[in-house]
Amino acid sequence: MAIDHSTSRMPAYYIPHGAGPCFFMDWNPADTWNNMAAFLKGVRQTLPAKPRAIVLISGHWLEPHFSVTGHARPELIYDYYGFPQHTYELEYPAPGEPGLAGQVAELLGASHIEAGVDPQRGYDHGMFIPLKLMFPEADIPVIQMSLRNSLDPEAHLEAGRAIAALRDQGVLIIGSGMSFHNMRGYGDPRYTPLSAEFDTWLTAAVESEPARRHDLLKQWADAPQARHCHPPRAEEHLLPLMVVAGAAGEGKGSKVYSEQIMKTTISAFRFE
Repeated sequence: MAIDHSTSRMPAYYIPHGAGPCFFMDWNPADTWNNMAAFLKGVRQTLPAKPRAIVLISGHWLEPHFSVTGHARPELIYDYYGFPQHTYELEYPAPGEPGLAGQVAELLGASHIEAGVDPQRGYDHGMFIPLKLMFPEADIPVIQMSLRNSLDPEAHLEAGRAIAALRDQGVLIIGSGMSFHNMRGYGDPRYTPLSAEFDTWLTAAVESEPARRHDLLKQWADAPQARHCHPPRAEEHLLPLMVVAGAAGEGKGSKVYSEQIMKTTISAFRFE
């Protein structure tokens, strides 16, 4: 029996995408990214149906206003540096969907949020690296959505709220970033307790009732150790969470993955 995607309300996810192409190369220690990879590979088994399409918000694309990819066959952007040559030959030929891109821009505009469609922009590694694990067949259309370079958390919460209706159309909304992203902190044991304290706060915020969750995330920079985990003007890896939390509406949020990697706590969250 064919699945009627229109009746399958999708959850929304905030996922970690690792370090560059980390899942597709040797690392030391060799098992550093194994658990994160296993989590990403398992996400599709938690979904009520195969998504009709994916809207993915990456921490690697910032614009003056929200933008979405409008090309029917976006190219890959290998926006990482100093990695083995074979990682610049990775492929992920997922199609775009210009009609959905236009719908996303219209939904944002209807909420008085400036937005546009970029007909040329490709997929960055915040998209294709995790999706190669999550949906390796690359047969689901993907629209990538930018952050706004103001880095205003409330603006991103509102943007998520504006596109929430897509979840009732079989569209999976994914925020791709890292819940800890301070390049100086990775591998430094001094950041182990700092990242754990922030993660405890972040988990409690996500799992709060929706109105409280909104207020806490809007003020995330006041959280314990927040700026040790996401330095000022470098919080772009946390902001995809705000879009996803906005898209959650009245849905419940919960932590679905967490571990210590490179001396820091990294987590993922799901919203019903």
